[in-house]
Amino acid sequence: MFDTVLVANRGEIAVRVIRTLRALGVRSVAVFSDADADARHVREADTAVRLGPAPAAESYLSAERLLAAAASSGAQAVHPGYGFLAENAAFAQACADAGLAFIGPPASAIDLMGDKIRAKETVRAAGVPVVPGSSGSGLTDDQLIAAAREIGTPVLLKPSAGGGGKGMRLVRDEALLGEEIAAARREARASFGDDTLLVERWVDRPRHIEIQVLADGHGNVLHLGERECSLQRRHQKIIEEAPSVLLDEATRAAMGAAAVEAARSCGYVGAGTVEFIVPGDDPASYYFMEMNTRLQVEHPVTELITGVDLVEWQLRVAAGEPLPFGQEDVRLTGHAVEARLCAEDPARGFLPSGGTVLALHEPSGDGVRTDSGLSEGTEVGSLYDPMLSKVIAYGPDRATALRKLRAALAGTVTLGVPTNAGFLRRLLAHPAVVAGELDTGLVEREVEGLVDGDVPAEVYLAAALVRVGAAPVAATAGGWVDPFSVGSGWRLGGEAAWTVHHLRVPGHDPVAVHTRLGDGGTEIRLPSGETAWGPGGSPPVSGRGGPGEPPAGTPTVTLHVDGRTHTFHHAADWLGRDGDAWHVQDHDPVQAALSGAAHAGADALTAPMPGTVTVVKVSPGDEVTAGQSLLVVEAMKMEHVISAPHAGTVTELDVTPGSTVAMDQVLAVVVPADEESS
Repeated sequence: MFDTVLVANRGEIAVRVIRTLRALGVRSVAVFSDADADARHVREADTAVRLGPAPAAESYLSAERLLAAAASSGAQAVHPGYGFLAENAAFAQACADAGLAFIGPPASAIDLMGDKIRAKETVRAAGVPVVPGSSGSGLTDDQLIAAAREIGTPVLLKPSAGGGGKGMRLVRDEALLGEEIAAARREARASFGDDTLLVERWVDRPRHIEIQVLADGHGNVLHLGERECSLQRRHQKIIEEAPSVLLDEATRAAMGAAAVEAARSCGYVGAGTVEFIVPGDDPASYYFMEMNTRLQVEHPVTELITGVDLVEWQLRVAAGEPLPFGQEDVRLTGHAVEARLCAEDPARGFLPSGGTVLALHEPSGDGVRTDSGLSEGTEVGSLYDPMLSKVIAYGPDRATALRKLRAALAGTVTLGVPTNAGFLRRLLAHPAVVAGELDTGLVEREVEGLVDGDVPAEVYLAAALVRVGAAPVAATAGGWVDPFSVGSGWRLGGEAAWTVHHLRVPGHDPVAVHTRLGDGGTEIRLPSGETAWGPGGSPPVSGRGGPGEPPAGTPTVTLHVDGRTHTFHHAADWLGRDGDAWHVQDHDPVQAALSGAAHAGADALTAPMPGTVTVVKVSPGDEVTAGQSLLVVEAMKMEHVISAPHAGTVTELDVTPGSTVAMDQVLAVVVPADEESS
């Protein structure tokens, strides 16, 4: 076994690898960019080496700096995690040339399986069924269009050089092929430095099932069962589970054998995953999609049902040890489900989010595991992948695992950074998910009903109560408190007055909440005529409440509304409950009116997320049409196109390519055509 291993990654996977290194008594070396100088993985490692500035190209993607860090720290091996250089054949070879063990497959296997076109040809020759599609690499746009027409729409465009849904496009309309190919090439080039595409037949309502394989350097190859990864959004996995409810023992054995043959066909060594697309109505007709030559994000569910620490066996295999067990020794026990917690805002179309983690509670305990790179004070920016952590639950059966995971997500607190925790909790309660009736399009079909865009009335009531409790109290040296300084509304010889709090959640209209000191505590209400809450315009909500105790180390506020008790976690202007969170800001109506006047008669286009402007297609004075693409903002490897809301003229343009922008920052102003005429 190695004495020292460098972990060439960041975030939750770096923390995960360090945990196993510590258990094995192996010294861990973390690396970090300037943005991650105080990150959790840096603090948990035995030592850490600075790579350079925050951009990945100058830090985590710099093979030269990573190798220098390994040399300076005395590392004997490099664990690449996933993402960054984990599937970079040149980096694996550079490690070998430097005398370092690359904890992964040989560079030749990475190179072969990293090219989806060559990979399909290789496994097909080994007898593994593949999805019908284009053949040959380096196809032009016209050749891709011709292949798509031959297959027949719908088709799937896929980058040959990478995965993770980046650059993938589902095309149902043949007329859009040219436009979608251009967009897929642009995203593939930005993500992988290679815009080579292939086209495949789209399997309607497919299921995504993958097989975990493990191979040593002595010719032993086996599989550890399957994972169901059909719950996806925009081709990105969000929920994974093991085993799949779709497969019977015969199909599981057949797919496992096919995965083993795929691994043998490329001379694989280490832990890897063979991915299959499976028609939901015909599980026996499975097709090879690709092989991921690294540890998968969803590896914990396999670990929980097999009892095998995959990171440990990555290390042991890389150190030359043979696998001490065979296929007949692998047993799948119980059920495990994983949810990926991402920095994104479901209420704003799942756009990437960011901010400072002000309050954090990550669930653990019986049957619950959290793999995370977070800590309180962590700054979540737009430079890296949006995944923050993974919450995994295990039970003797699927129903138990789902129930535990829903409860764990409800107890997850990450105030300061919008996440998808509440959305995932609702998804796991969807009847089709509970019944195991899954397919890769389910989330997109049901997403509208799973995203709660409205702000519950009690959120504003709780926010006002927090403000009452946080109001400063002036006291004399003798301890006497001036009642006029308390902010309770107390007045001499009369009923307490109401204090008005103007509050606003971004993306929603402001709300006025009234508070005053009552006999049983602080009374809070929404004034009649301002906002009617509940079905059919029911009367405004009112309630009484007071600060609550802080379980799980985060402050809470509790209030009673119409006979029901509501408890929220809170930090600064943030409130959270059951995995959902709201940023409730103070609203100044006068200032808002003045700000609005600055753009009277014009539409200001704002940044939907913190990120970087990558494309600017217009200049001040340009006439534009409704829906015309004006700018592109990128964050966390996601592009968002800013389009003209109407025909008109660009009168202001406040950014250039490369500009870093904050959420809701004004990017451009388009004066409507009808106003210009008048």
